[in-house]
Amino acid sequence: MDRKKTTTTAIILIAILAVTAGAVFLITRSAKNKNSASGGFGGFGGRGPQTATAVRTTVAEKKTITDFVYTNGEIETQKSIEVFPSIGGKVVEMLVSLGSSVKQGDIIAYIDPSEPGSYYAKSPVTAPIDGSIITSPVKIGQKVSANSVITKIGDINNLQITAKVPERYVADIAIGQKAEITLQAYGEEKFIASVVRISPVVDPATRTKEIILNFDKKYDKVNAGMFARVKLFTVDFGGYPVIPQDAFVENSDEYYLYVVKDDSTVTKRKVTRGKNIDGYNQVTDGLAAGEVVVLEGMLSLYEGAKVRDISGNVEFVEAPPADKGDEKSPKPEGKK
Repeated sequence: MDRKKTTTTAIILIAILAVTAGAVFLITRSAKNKNSASGGFGGFGGRGPQTATAVRTTVAEKKTITDFVYTNGEIETQKSIEVFPSIGGKVVEMLVSLGSSVKQGDIIAYIDPSEPGSYYAKSPVTAPIDGSIITSPVKIGQKVSANSVITKIGDINNLQITAKVPERYVADIAIGQKAEITLQAYGEEKFIASVVRISPVVDPATRTKEIILNFDKKYDKVNAGMFARVKLFTVDFGGYPVIPQDAFVENSDEYYLYVVKDDSTVTKRKVTRGKNIDGYNQVTDGLAAGEVVVLEGMLSLYEGAKVRDISGNVEFVEAPPADKGDEKSPKPEGKK
């Protein structure tokens, strides 16, 4: 009985010793891994090099940015005219339809001015200009007067955009300014136009000024009657480096940039911002053209931090080896 108890006790002790040894091994291995990770590239452990934070950068370029105004407009023919009959009566014949091409002098309809008890010859309605029928003509059998519009003729090969600019932007608009036109039918595709006329007055009801733009070339996709979204470029601003606004760090109404130096470290520099247009900022003081600025990854940076630029604008420079001159050297034998 005592021998069995002794054997059982020995087995338990051996199991406890095995578990303890395993735990010590795991703890030691974990510690070694941590030391290895912190002592390798990017760590602070031991005498390893300083951590290099991965960042994206941008190069400050001195360029011109252009302000713009968004507005809406209608696509119209540059030249159009409404067609009226010379006499009232009933429309008895219509020789054109929507989209028909006509020449000046072509007959487009006949009006019968006859009344009950009296008969007259049919009166022709002729086209006053060359062009195309751009509004639906009146129907046969319809009664018209000399003031009734039979149809409208326009030159669909030469189109324009009529748009209205809010009064607060009136001082910035000028003849010749360029605009990007987008149409709902064609998504983000852009059609280029230029300002050719500006109304001399501001509409007191809408507080807007009307402008007319002509397309720079013929676009077969564009049709009269379409709704246009107009991005009108107005004032140019130049003379300073320009960078994306996301690169700035704000602190107590002051702005800073992290500028990458030749040794792959950064310096936090206070700067003065200028004009901001469409996500890009001028830097009027504190930054020179050609300098490299951190665009992404600023939150983990500080003065003198080491960075690795994954954008490729700056080649990474390894940290110099630690100075070992202050370590004690063994004394030569035979000297005290």
